[in-house]
Amino acid sequence: MTPDSQLVTRIAPSPNFEARLGNMRPNMLMLHYTGMTCAEKAIMWLSAPESKVSCHYVIDEAGVITQLVPETMRAWHAGVANWANDVDINSHSIGIEVHNGGHDHGYPDFPEPQMAAVEALCRDILARYRIEPARVLAHSDVAPRRKRDPGEKFDWARLARAGIGHWVEPAPPGGDDGLGCSDTGNAVMRLHRQLRAYGYWIEAHGFYDEHTEIIVTAFQRHFRPALVNGRADASTIETLDRLIASRTRVY
Repeated sequence: MTPDSQLVTRIAPSPNFEARLGNMRPNMLMLHYTGMTCAEKAIMWLSAPESKVSCHYVIDEAGVITQLVPETMRAWHAGVANWANDVDINSHSIGIEVHNGGHDHGYPDFPEPQMAAVEALCRDILARYRIEPARVLAHSDVAPRRKRDPGEKFDWARLARAGIGHWVEPAPPGGDDGLGCSDTGNAVMRLHRQLRAYGYWIEAHGFYDEHTEIIVTAFQRHFRPALVNGRADASTIETLDRLIASRTRVY
């Protein structure tokens, strides 16, 4: 396998891939954390036939970039997931696993050499594909019922300053309770419509149920990480509104 990026240090070919649906060109960039205690073990698992999972790239704590699957191929990193009208996220996306033990293993900070490599690789990929900023996403955005990665410690603001992804300065939490489980009415209906307009998989029915809380939590992990509690307070709603108002397309 020939590396797709000059930033790649190592190749660890995974057999876990196939052709993209319709041989489509990637139009989404997906960021994960490995959720394992050791980057080498993560690479071994992602390249083992029995795992039935893979990704295109792994970035370890030192910033070393390993490629496992060619970008032209459909890696198996997203699982059951959806975004906007897309249900085959693997066919649409390039997947980057950023090594971090995650919430189940102490959830350490992402070190500077690693974030510098994430930034460089994302910029390199975006230079080759016309990916809409709002389609640079977290695994938790597309699979919020199952996934929390890369989580609230991941520095999305840094990436945005480098021209990667969609971001607005989050409105600071103000201490209000906001909307929460069992609330109903027009305010909840509007929240549902705004979340769905941005791309989250949710129906607008006006009842703040468990699924609404899960979606709001995923939104907060990515876009309002100062307070992740699943309640749609004024800060969360204002940040969502700002994102929708500022969204632009590049293709």
